[in-house]
Amino acid sequence: MRKRFLAAAVVLAAAGTLVAPAAAQAEAARPGSVPVLAHGSKAGTPVIGGHQDPGTRLRVGGVETASAHTLPIDYQVQETGYWCGPAATRIALSARIAPPGQADLARQLGTTEAGTDHISQVTGVLNANLGTGWYETKEMPNDPPTQAQRDLLWNDIVLDIDNNYPLVTNIVAPPGNQPPGYPSDQTIYHYFTVIGYDDANRTVLIADPASFSGNQIYWLSFDQLATLIPPKGYSA
Repeated sequence: MRKRFLAAAVVLAAAGTLVAPAAAQAEAARPGSVPVLAHGSKAGTPVIGGHQDPGTRLRVGGVETASAHTLPIDYQVQETGYWCGPAATRIALSARIAPPGQADLARQLGTTEAGTDHISQVTGVLNANLGTGWYETKEMPNDPPTQAQRDLLWNDIVLDIDNNYPLVTNIVAPPGNQPPGYPSDQTIYHYFTVIGYDDANRTVLIADPASFSGNQIYWLSFDQLATLIPPKGYSA
């Protein structure tokens, strides 16, 4: 059954310590908690930022409005420079279960110091941990993507988020086409998680485990997301 969330808040927890539900509710009422849509949902607007240490965790609430739907997740900064795949997978799992740690997921994914090789590995680990066959690997080999690929991506985002399944995307971000805070002189090969969308602004909410320049949860235009995925793919 589709879950509805009328309010959203973000609570900062100490590294490695998740705030318990009762404590999280108490914290949400205190000044300084951050609603997911506090800064709107236009592309480029940050929701959560800051220079957080590797492994730092954030409890992020979900929200549903007339045009926007975002999911509650347990965000965590990736613990190593090459664990973006495990960290993004962990974020996606956290919308539905208490997720394994990044080290456990790195083992399940076969992640090495060279990273996580292919999005299909993420798909398999998501399904194995959830005991479901929901997730499928979607390839986007065309750069730029075809209109059919773009339409499928948007439909997958809406369908998955509305059913409480975040998406994990494998992206390639070259200089000149990068999410906020990325090293502008490098091409970044990365995994991050899509945890929401706003149909009115045609934007998507990203939980980015790299926390480049402190950018952790932020809105990205759907058009940019569609150009970042090729020639890789996503789990949806």
